[in-house]
Amino acid sequence: MNNSGSETVTKCNRLKLVAGSGKMRITDIADTETLLRLIRFIPSPKAKPIKLWLGKVGYDRIQDMADPTRFLIY
Repeated sequence: MNNSGSETVTKCNRLKLVAGSGKMRITDIADTETLLRLIRFIPSPKAKPIKLWLGKVGYDRIQDMADPTRFLIY
């Protein structure tokens, strides 16, 4: 852990992507699972709305998997 209180994440990779300026910049990237795990541990109160939204989306997805007929139109 460094002085800022952040910790290095080992499941992120670095790729060169085009920035808004048009220049290629090295950017940290992560897959969906890693991003969701990172969001889970953000201590800021500003993260609470996204955490609640993700919880609702996850719950809805589980309900969809349990009953695939929920969205069938007759």
